[in-house]
Amino acid sequence: MRIKRLAVVLFNLGGPDGAAAVEPFLFNLFSDPAIVRLPNPLRWLIAKLISRRRAPIARRIYQHLGGGSPLLANTKAQAQALEQALAGAAQEVRVFTAMRYWHPLSGETAAAVKAFAPDRVLLLPLYPQYSTATTASSAAAWRAGASGAGLSAPCQLVCCYPTDPGLVDALAELARAGLAEAAAKAPAMMPRLIFTAHGLPERIAMAGGDPYVEHVVATCQAVGVRLGIGADGWELAFQSRVGPMRWVGPYTDELIVEAAAAKQPIVLVPVAFVSEHSETLVELDIEYRKRALELGAPAYIRVPTVSTHPRFIRGLAEIVLNALEDGRGVVAFGRCSAQAHACPCRPAGPQTGETV
Repeated sequence: MRIKRLAVVLFNLGGPDGAAAVEPFLFNLFSDPAIVRLPNPLRWLIAKLISRRRAPIARRIYQHLGGGSPLLANTKAQAQALEQALAGAAQEVRVFTAMRYWHPLSGETAAAVKAFAPDRVLLLPLYPQYSTATTASSAAAWRAGASGAGLSAPCQLVCCYPTDPGLVDALAELARAGLAEAAAKAPAMMPRLIFTAHGLPERIAMAGGDPYVEHVVATCQAVGVRLGIGADGWELAFQSRVGPMRWVGPYTDELIVEAAAAKQPIVLVPVAFVSEHSETLVELDIEYRKRALELGAPAYIRVPTVSTHPRFIRGLAEIVLNALEDGRGVVAFGRCSAQAHACPCRPAGPQTGETV
């Protein structure tokens, strides 16, 4: 039966829209049980302490971006592009955005989706690689928000798409341009190609077999193949670590320092970020760039995120159509190893036909 009204909901982390929003945004982040895995009221107290201490630092970061995060505007642009790409998938298609830690939060978006009165809801995380700290957290927030809004339309969740051809093609095209720019600026040296992804604390990566790291590796391998580069021609590193705990490595800033000291041109490709925000526009473009150039890197090229790249958007549209045809409550477009016990498509998670 043809769907009359299709609602697609893009999940993203969100970001503060002004200086006054920074501390409550951070509190929402660190009070998430998927991030700080402690019981309340201890988690609440820790979230209060961390958000208060980090707010001044974060405000200085967002000053580089006009005082707030551009993530919502970027996500809305992706939503608009995807809505156009899905024209004809149903009699009426609307693409909504639901942010995890700042407005529009899941409850707000669920109320808007209910008012649209869809026949089907498709949840599409803008996290290509699944993690309990991102997709699982957003899905849990959506369930609570949808329940509170009284939204009962059949719902599907796209679990992951780490090697989706649209994502891989877009990344490869952008990386190829970055490598060409580096070669033009420093023709005497082979560029050092570094794929960079948001970090994850080791305890989260290991607990329950979170598949995030292996999904990121799969993305890098697929892009490398598309570029015609073997595994020895690229490196994967992780950025944006916070606090004294151990995070999965190697760390992006340490590889940059190493490459700059060796006077190698550097090409950075964000592989887990699909939208521009503070980690790309400030951490990579300002902080890491400054360090690399001060240490003598002959070139520092940061490849843009896939954002609204036509191939990426077409890929997302194909994912939506394939998920609808598949019909399961949770649909994966990637594979997990036997150790990835946190994968929601495993027997302990949602089963075929079960709605989210």
